[in-house]
Amino acid sequence: MKDNKNRVSSFFKPLFGLLHDQYINYVPSYGNSFFFTIGIYLLEVFVILGITGIIMLIFGPYWWDLNPAGVFLRSIHLWAAEAFVTLLFLHVIVNFSTSAFKKKKLVWIIGSILLLLVLLEFAFGLGVEGGLISQWNGKAGADLWNGLGLGFWVNPLNQGAVLGWHVAIVPIILLALIFLHYSLVRKKGLSLPYRKDIPYKMVKADHAKMYRRMIYILVIIILFAVVFSSPYIPPLTISQVANQSPNTVAVTLLQEFNYSSGTATYFDTINPYTFNTRNVYVLNPYATYVNLTGNKNQAELLFSESASQQSADFADAYTYFENNGSVTAGINSTNPMISMISSLVQMAKSGVYESTVQSESASGLDQTYVLRFLYDTGALSKVASKYGLRTAQYGMLKVGAPPWSIEYWLAPYNLLEIETANIPWWSDLENGLVAFLIFLIFMFLPFIPYLNEVPDKLKLYKPFWNRYTNPEMRKKKKKR
Repeated sequence: MKDNKNRVSSFFKPLFGLLHDQYINYVPSYGNSFFFTIGIYLLEVFVILGITGIIMLIFGPYWWDLNPAGVFLRSIHLWAAEAFVTLLFLHVIVNFSTSAFKKKKLVWIIGSILLLLVLLEFAFGLGVEGGLISQWNGKAGADLWNGLGLGFWVNPLNQGAVLGWHVAIVPIILLALIFLHYSLVRKKGLSLPYRKDIPYKMVKADHAKMYRRMIYILVIIILFAVVFSSPYIPPLTISQVANQSPNTVAVTLLQEFNYSSGTATYFDTINPYTFNTRNVYVLNPYATYVNLTGNKNQAELLFSESASQQSADFADAYTYFENNGSVTAGINSTNPMISMISSLVQMAKSGVYESTVQSESASGLDQTYVLRFLYDTGALSKVASKYGLRTAQYGMLKVGAPPWSIEYWLAPYNLLEIETANIPWWSDLENGLVAFLIFLIFMFLPFIPYLNEVPDKLKLYKPFWNRYTNPEMRKKKKKR
């Protein structure tokens, strides 16, 4: 038995040796405190996110949304993500407060980029969850990316593309930057005090204490996953809207037909929705309806009429549905527009309409057509209001209905959007530019005179360099 144990130990010895080579073995006397070992805990949580993410990817969205084991794993993934962002912000605060950026400018710049990527990764993660939260965040995110003129490259309404960003593109960049960031820190060691009145001496790193804290963090994440399960609100469907408010769907279809809908008139710095709403939402689905039912093609009859008669039919249809005209009776109307729209609403009630519209997308995971239609009906906004997801409700902070699932770090940006909502010329572009400017100032802080002296002038280092975190400062106080 002992021989077998020795063989196993010998087999893994090179791996453990390689891992041990990556250790930082000597640190300043304050370096064993929690605040100065956060980087290691970030690596731990990153591994947890990677493992849970891979398992979820293997089993798919139905498993992680509906299976008890999948929901539990999704909850671990969510709270690990919350922990990662929280620890990362704390890591930034410690390094900012102790002016570590003064001697490690490149490390600070890489860390700033990591922070931005982590926040984007969190947002993309919400986009692939699969429920109402994904739908609303996709719509809101699309407005931001479109406002910045980047909607062609990043379309949050396309779950396939978002999944690619979330599980491949961003993680690969993160891995590379984390490796570079840690390598630079390991090479230069932990930042030494820039102030002469902060005593220290180099001591051996307490790896045992570090591992105990890693266990505590894992336990806390699991406890949060058990007590505060990751929320899931089923997605809104066109079928639900059609059954609850058939005339709303009918009026929306008419607006798609005459290019007056929100999607048809959408413009936010660029116009990413260049598709023909009449074809996508009306004529193509109706052609499918005719093929399935064998009914008379009212679209052909409509287009055989004169332009003035078509306009009259459209006006009559709009008035009919605005005044809650019966969809069932409308199918047999002599007005071809009323008949066609009524048929599409009935098709929508059955669920066939949504699947038909979805099939028009280049990818089965691209929900742009469906989500834009839901938004045009007003139903998506209405349901979002019910769950407090609108911007005015500080909805950016929420990753679900329960109040404990929050993206608290978006509070400043959410407030910016609320405060600028009534400025006529202010849009997502201006909000994005303000956020980007703040990020640039943050990233290049080490090079900005006066501003880089703020932490020291305000003595922000005191919570992290004191007699509780630094044994040498306790000794100094005793001598006095």
